[in-house]
Amino acid sequence: MVRAQSARGISGALAVIQAERLKRSFGSVPAVNGLSFEVGEGEVFGFLGPNGAGKTTTIRLLACLILPTDGSAKVCGFSVTSDPTKVRERVGILTENPSLYERLTAQENMEFFAKAYGVPAANIEPRIAELFEFFDLHDRGSEVVGRFSRGMKQKLSIARALVHSPPVLLLDEPTANLDPESSKEVRTMISQLTKREKCVVVLSTHRLDDAEKLCNRVMVIHKGRSIAIDSPEALRKKMAGPQVLEVHLREENAPAVEAVRRLPSVKAFQRDYKKLLLTLDDPEVSTPDIVATIVAAGGQILSVHVQVQSLEDAYLKLIGEEKTT
Repeated sequence: MVRAQSARGISGALAVIQAERLKRSFGSVPAVNGLSFEVGEGEVFGFLGPNGAGKTTTIRLLACLILPTDGSAKVCGFSVTSDPTKVRERVGILTENPSLYERLTAQENMEFFAKAYGVPAANIEPRIAELFEFFDLHDRGSEVVGRFSRGMKQKLSIARALVHSPPVLLLDEPTANLDPESSKEVRTMISQLTKREKCVVVLSTHRLDDAEKLCNRVMVIHKGRSIAIDSPEALRKKMAGPQVLEVHLREENAPAVEAVRRLPSVKAFQRDYKKLLLTLDDPEVSTPDIVATIVAAGGQILSVHVQVQSLEDAYLKLIGEEKTT
């Protein structure tokens, strides 16, 4: 395994990837426009944005498939501009359209790329067997890849990207065009990779489900620029604004309903038979008082929960605000 040379990043964690004002233009068109970010050890970090946002270009820059127009980036302490060979040795990549040799078997594909990455001959067979076991391909090694399903090809492509035990794994749209069952299987395997392989995972996606379930942090990109970077949970909270507390009563109770309606913490009030929808600035602060008020007025509560905003809601709000500026 090629070890990473890393600098200390924000919050004391080792920063395996560092980018500062990274830019890439194609002619007069900026595809990546001044991105700055760090990815720490053990993270699954996502580039989230619509098609054409610059996600794939950023992945290609980090993999040294193309050079930046301006700015800088380091992977495992090595510059993508001055040390591209050392970066490539330390990176495994799944491109949006994986290129497997479809006339070769899965075993032959893995052996070819292991040799291309310089894996010692004695380590090739054990490493392939280990990856085939993890990706549930152990009984398919002798089959021609052209006969594989799309999901099996995707798993084999990720295994191929890991054959040289890289400290950084770059995944471009890893569940694109997969059926729901295959998508779930691939997501499960990706979520286990940081611990199993001890690698950083960076993925680009426009699928919010992938970002929410896989990523410790995401950077939302629009037209090549970063418009937000945080954990999915933090982004939801930041974009939520006033939140709605949903209270279900066992039976109608007019005094309890009226007492809640008069509370200063309740900014808006809706009632649907035995269900109350209360708009609050901070449910964590206000909910205990609301519950106590209902009980004191003789009301019986069946359930209380905050209507949680999804990452999709936060993402669409961010993109919508960006389009109006």
